[in-house]
Amino acid sequence: MMRALRPSCDQPSMPGNALYTDLSGYYDLMCADIDYPAQSHCVQRLQQLFGNGGKRHLDLACGTGPHVRHFIDGGYQSAGLDINQPMLDKAALRCPEAQFSQQDMCGFSVGEPQDLITCFLYSIHYSASIARLKECIASVHAALAPGGVFCFNAVDKQQIDNALFASHNAQHGADLFSFSSGWHYAGTGEQQTLRLRIERTLADATQVWHDEHPMVAVSFAELQALLQPYFEVHVLEHDYQKLVPWNTRSGNALFACVKVDVPATVI
Repeated sequence: MMRALRPSCDQPSMPGNALYTDLSGYYDLMCADIDYPAQSHCVQRLQQLFGNGGKRHLDLACGTGPHVRHFIDGGYQSAGLDINQPMLDKAALRCPEAQFSQQDMCGFSVGEPQDLITCFLYSIHYSASIARLKECIASVHAALAPGGVFCFNAVDKQQIDNALFASHNAQHGADLFSFSSGWHYAGTGEQQTLRLRIERTLADATQVWHDEHPMVAVSFAELQALLQPYFEVHVLEHDYQKLVPWNTRSGNALFACVKVDVPATVI
């Protein structure tokens, strides 16, 4: 998921909405350093360990569909949803076998129960508030078949280093892009931000855009409390190469949540 960016340029800038549409074509460049095969394979292993053995898969906030592609190639009947239609248009080109729908992950419906629902790249935080995160969790539970699994990664608000940024460069034709992103949490409240900086250089001309995406802030203790009425929750280290339990100290983790029956008082 992406929004329009606010330009802060030393060159003439394009309107925010135009950049938003434009960047849907550059989304894969922004994510060029992500190991999609490793992430997809890891979650397939989690499904084998904890799940019901089914192959119906839905990817929340699927973007341009790279994870969906790997699940299809792994034998899954995979689908995706996102709120951004230009992203979904590109996902449909990448995965013509899959079904994609423009829906909000905090209130979505499915045509049939799913065996596995994923939400990669910390996109669970796009729910932006605790109330909407609760709605997302309830929607996922309702969409899963018995014994279905919900897998996602998250960051603990109490472990965020506001000075830490991840950066990488990518070439697109004659343009050189530099992408930087980092979490920021003020220390109180239920909202943190994802700070994004994009620099595009062509010849001697450079444009820079900055944006802050509002994201929900939760500790892992709070997140587990929200999940536990709906799921049997397994928290693992944020390591897609090996599956080990979370050490209770690191600020990033993988969650593998197995659907359980919910008391009527919770629904």
